[in-house]
Amino acid sequence: MSEVPSNEFQRRSGEINDLLCILNLLNWDARTQMPPGGGSVRSQQLATLSALAREKLLDPAYQVAAQTVSGDDIQIRAARQALDAISAMRRVPDRLTRELALLRSEAQDIWAAAKANNDFAAFAPALTRMVALNRQLAEALGYEGHPYDALQNLYEPGLTVATLLPLLTRLRTHHVPLLRAIQAQPQPRTDFLTRHYPADRQRAVSLAAAERFGYDMGRGRLDESAHPFEISLNCADVRITTRIQEAYLPGALFGTLHETGHALYEQGVSPALSRTVLTSDLTGLYAVGGASYGTHESQSRLWENRIGRSAAYWALHFRELQAAFPDQLSDVDAATFHRAVNRVQPSLIRVEADELTYDLHIMLRVDLEMRLMTGELEVQGLPAAWNARIREDLGLEVPDDAHGVLQDIHWSAGLFGSFPTYTIGNVMASQFYAAANRAVPELSAQLERGEYGPLREWLTDNIYQHGRTFAPHELLERTTGGGLDPQPYLEYLSGKYTELYGLRADVIKRVFL
Repeated sequence: MSEVPSNEFQRRSGEINDLLCILNLLNWDARTQMPPGGGSVRSQQLATLSALAREKLLDPAYQVAAQTVSGDDIQIRAARQALDAISAMRRVPDRLTRELALLRSEAQDIWAAAKANNDFAAFAPALTRMVALNRQLAEALGYEGHPYDALQNLYEPGLTVATLLPLLTRLRTHHVPLLRAIQAQPQPRTDFLTRHYPADRQRAVSLAAAERFGYDMGRGRLDESAHPFEISLNCADVRITTRIQEAYLPGALFGTLHETGHALYEQGVSPALSRTVLTSDLTGLYAVGGASYGTHESQSRLWENRIGRSAAYWALHFRELQAAFPDQLSDVDAATFHRAVNRVQPSLIRVEADELTYDLHIMLRVDLEMRLMTGELEVQGLPAAWNARIREDLGLEVPDDAHGVLQDIHWSAGLFGSFPTYTIGNVMASQFYAAANRAVPELSAQLERGEYGPLREWLTDNIYQHGRTFAPHELLERTTGGGLDPQPYLEYLSGKYTELYGLRADVIKRVFL
């Protein structure tokens, strides 16, 4: 074997990362700026760039370069991740990769129109093709237990159906009794949340909240989109979007805080990792700096919920919100607002769900995805299966498919297997927060004073700066001292809602039995 220059692996990795960042940029543009007529051409552009990135990844010279890497642990880890991605991608036919890339762009446009028109039948053919292609992808990638394992490993390495289902079962046995106990209590007032809140002022207060947590607008921007998201081109260019509804204040505010958590992660990645494998999801051909989707989601949920919905946060910052909306919030105080934005109320819409019922939405989607992948459920049966599960779990009737099976963008984007990571993120968020409290004994007092820097710095030192250097289970063990453990999350939810709803101790004891 001829000698490979020591920087050849870094050079080729940088080129692949550049292509993935350009893909991100085109996707950001498509969802925020692109005129409606640009969709068909954009799908071809995305497919071409995906194919180029795949060619560079599977170039034999890149494998040789990765195999000859030597040096410190970080360099070795980067090379190993590249070799693992090469192995996985070689199992996926070029035809399948290109078909998926083309369909993702086309299907998202079809989905958007179908949702707007409440027309599942218009989306069903594209979704049927997407399910078929993902079944092929699972077979190509390979699995030992369940075809769903191959797909969820694209987003959460190491996660299997065998480990996921017991976790979801434990959460379900906790959440449902707690939900029933809460529903038996008097509910907080929420009428003021649906008054008229002008969009320009919502945007201003949302951006101020993001910057308060440390989102650097010198390396970011806030735009609007149909579905809020964060996207990273590198740690110096991390963009977020929100969705503003003038008749519903919490949507934009907490949607922005959610995406801010993602953005803080990406802005906190060490600049030394830019243009490397350690900010590139090579198997998914996506530029992302987090260890996994679940780890990423842990940060959006931590900043949105543990901090942004806390009593301490609103005791400090409600007056600023009230100053922005003096007429709408003239008859509201901080405690009333805090209770309102933490109300537990079953909802049809996942992204608007409270912390307790949110996981039930994820369980619904995971169950349907697993059945779609095995063929037990076909696309035509999705609406009925969806509506039945919403009725069973949340006691709600789905009025139309726009508020049901059509509500999420994920299936049109081909993201089968990604939904479990939202609940994994909830669990991790409580573990990381507990670890931060142990490491920084004065953290609670700092947060009560509105000092968010110390928490952000601890998270940066222990999680963000590492990018994808460590596998999610490694990062969790390094940071918390153990593996995935739902107990801190269950204790957090029970404690929070016991206080908010005045639940009796014997009720909470039954929840944990």
